[in-house]
Amino acid sequence: MARYTGPKSKIARRFKDPIFGPDKALEKRSYGPGQHGPSKRRGKQSEYSIQLGEKQKAKYTYGILERQFSNMFKKASRMKGITGENLLQLCESRLDNMVFRLGISPTRRGARQLVSHKHITVNGEIVNIPSFQIKVGDVVSVREKSKSLEAITNSVSANSKVYEWLTWDNATYSGTIMNIPSRELIPETIKEQLIVELYSK
Repeated sequence: MARYTGPKSKIARRFKDPIFGPDKALEKRSYGPGQHGPSKRRGKQSEYSIQLGEKQKAKYTYGILERQFSNMFKKASRMKGITGENLLQLCESRLDNMVFRLGISPTRRGARQLVSHKHITVNGEIVNIPSFQIKVGDVVSVREKSKSLEAITNSVSANSKVYEWLTWDNATYSGTIMNIPSRELIPETIKEQLIVELYSK
């Protein structure tokens, strides 16, 4: 199953955003990676470079590779509504992202692993495909045998984030998707219009 496995801090420093979660390296060196440090003068970025960077940021944030992301954009462009918003909603509707949002895992990378290792069910059925698209009304739960896993119990107990489009039942370790979030409810600092402009060329 393809996924990005390279250095996380280097990517976070490139975008100056902790897209993989809290990052001590980014806090210490909040400038782009490279042997010359922050003092090297960087040329003005072209319009294409800015658009490409935003697409790369979205891909790394949600853990999606190029072909899959391109296919998601094509699907978003065929949907009713604003293409950029549709794209982010499709990213948010991925099973691994929902596991992360519900607090079952503190990171999307960890959420992906939980899904792949069959610790997660959707409507009572085990689903081990991280890109599985969740729909309104679906119930995402921790598999009964996995509820005692330390990684999961620690994450759930430490989670304090609440999202309007999700409900969480601590007694059953399950969450329900109430609706697909509108753009203003999605907390990611992604400028999706730049991605639309890039693909529209």
